[in-house]
Amino acid sequence: MSTRVIILIDGGHLRAQARREGLDYNVDLIEDVAHALVRANETLVRVVYYDCRPYSGDVALPVSGDPWSFKAGGGWLEELARRNYFAVRVGQLRFRGWKPVRLPLSGTISDQDFRPDFEQKGDGIMLALDLAALVASKAAERVILVSSDGELAPALAVARQSGLQTVGVDFPNGPVHGELEGAFDLIREFEWPGQGSEK
Repeated sequence: MSTRVIILIDGGHLRAQARREGLDYNVDLIEDVAHALVRANETLVRVVYYDCRPYSGDVALPVSGDPWSFKAGGGWLEELARRNYFAVRVGQLRFRGWKPVRLPLSGTISDQDFRPDFEQKGDGIMLALDLAALVASKAAERVILVSSDGELAPALAVARQSGLQTVGVDFPNGPVHGELEGAFDLIREFEWPGQGSEK
């Protein structure tokens, strides 16, 4: 008998893993990753993708004080939401200021020595609430979580105690670690689609 599976993807985490591999992060890659996570003895019920729209707003550059505009371009989230099995949950991206590209700063400092510092808000709480709703609804027997957010460990513990199997994903250069290491029933090793065989 096939096991019903729901995949929860933290977009910030998946994007970081893809960049680490030098991959082009786009809707097709996200969809390919989700389908590659499903095994032959599993039936995909849904993929829930959590991310923020790109920041849009006007700020002052850190050294010159000149105005700088960030232009949003998050139409790809709507495209992802139209894909089969996908639901998209959108948090907020907040501009927190500027960070040095490298430390220590030395010599003449310019705007190019800094990069924007953004903070995602709401993604983690939405994911934890959805995990709780999965337990209550019994829509799946197994959840596959693509995330490195240690704050999800308590929600995973509740899910496990309620009988939902939890699966973490080990990427080639980003294994499950920290608080999440002991939070899963299973750890699934993953190879990027087209780059080797899954273990």
